[in-house]
Amino acid sequence: MSTPRRLTRRLIQLYVGLTLYGVSSALLVRAGLGMEPWNVLHEGLAELTGLTIGVVSIVVGAAVLLLWIPLRQRPGLGTVSNVFVVGVAMDGTLAAVPDAHALTVRVPLLLGGIVLNGVATGLYISARFGPGPRDGLMTGLHRRTGRSIRLMRTVVEVTVVATGFALGGTVGIGTLLYAVSIGPLAQLFLRVFAVPQASEGSTVVATGSPARAILRR
Repeated sequence: MSTPRRLTRRLIQLYVGLTLYGVSSALLVRAGLGMEPWNVLHEGLAELTGLTIGVVSIVVGAAVLLLWIPLRQRPGLGTVSNVFVVGVAMDGTLAAVPDAHALTVRVPLLLGGIVLNGVATGLYISARFGPGPRDGLMTGLHRRTGRSIRLMRTVVEVTVVATGFALGGTVGIGTLLYAVSIGPLAQLFLRVFAVPQASEGSTVVATGSPARAILRR
């Protein structure tokens, strides 16, 4: 694959992946059976402030990105794009998808949202334009403290879930199901959407700390 074609593919994967990530998060909101950890916090803050959950996601993402400065993390195109694209896609999907009340609708929304989240994660991580702000926070804490990424992610995500739940965010079976399934799903789709490396034509792209930060979940 030529360099221009490879770059075009990576850009498409990045923005399709981030958009689908926002769509998947919105489906989990509509399912109402529990969300991924950071969106529990976002929903709680949205309840507190009256802002949309997408806007809160953008604000929190920007705030987390500021924490990269003392951690000496360097954002990439994917990092900055993550802050805005996911929130906009999330609000757009919530505006288009009505509330669901019957379990026969909510359960498929939950399962579809989790699988789609795995697809989205595989797409945007494989694009190799840098981790999202929250994942970079984990890797930065890992490097500065010497503690494992697993421990850093666990501490941060337990904190954001507890805070979000206290503020009114939704924690449920979906939160647990997401936690145990997103790692295997992301690993699967990282292989599916792998872009060959320019230097040696390798299809291995899930290298380095960003992928490890994602796949622990």
